[in-house]
Amino acid sequence: MPQTLNYDQAAGSPRGLLPGTLAPPPAGTFEHSRRVPADALRPWIQHYWMVSWKLPTGTSHRAETIPHPNIQLVFDNDGAKIHGVHTSKFSTVLKGSSSVFGVKFRAGAFRHFLGAAVTTIRGRSVPALDVFNQQVLALGRGPAAERIAAANRFFAKLAPPLDQQAQQAGELVDLILKRTDIRTVLEFARLSGVGERALQRLFHQHVGVSPKWVIRRYRMHELIERINSGVAISWADAAADLGYFDQSHLIRDFRRLTGYTPARAHAAPQGVSPSESSSGARHAEV
Repeated sequence: MPQTLNYDQAAGSPRGLLPGTLAPPPAGTFEHSRRVPADALRPWIQHYWMVSWKLPTGTSHRAETIPHPNIQLVFDNDGAKIHGVHTSKFSTVLKGSSSVFGVKFRAGAFRHFLGAAVTTIRGRSVPALDVFNQQVLALGRGPAAERIAAANRFFAKLAPPLDQQAQQAGELVDLILKRTDIRTVLEFARLSGVGERALQRLFHQHVGVSPKWVIRRYRMHELIERINSGVAISWADAAADLGYFDQSHLIRDFRRLTGYTPARAHAAPQGVSPSESSSGARHAEV
């Protein structure tokens, strides 16, 4: 299948994609791109993303991701929705021809727009008009470049300087991503200089999930990166590296999240998803 993966360098490449997600069947077309926002919006928006596909009649492709601790504004055939942090696997089956446009907000930044603790929309999707005015719908129309330009204009009017707590929350989530040696909330508190209770309150309000959840999720992303690399993996060594008590705990957590074992994911043929069932979620981007 003709495939285009086009990522701005500053946006980076996706993490948390389960095997086969970016390798659809050898027919039709598939495109995935990521674009950084205007400089003034970088404290608020991680990046914009676009996925489009065209598959022959009778064919389909399963795309699966393990979501990040970010709020997303997504435009698809069903309209515009805000997706809270989803704690389970996203799985969707692509058919026919369509496209999706999304705004991935920086961790910690969305509380300003929501006006409430971000935990209130954890695991839920709400209409975009519940949070933004009618003008937000224009972001879902037109070519990709026009959507991005419209999004930059729209959010530039709504985003004041990021408040101190929101900025701190985003920086703490970034710290967990960068420091793969952080394995517990106690270690995180010592490294960050923020007490455990203060971390819990900050993450409850601004991130939508607990510090422990973010630590475990990013360690799981690291495991998926190793699986997708195709190199041989010692599951016992991986468990030790990622802060698990033993190999069985790592396998249990991965299986609970994905529905299959890491060994099965590692052995899946290129371009084939190891999953046999969908979670029912619609769209995610990492």
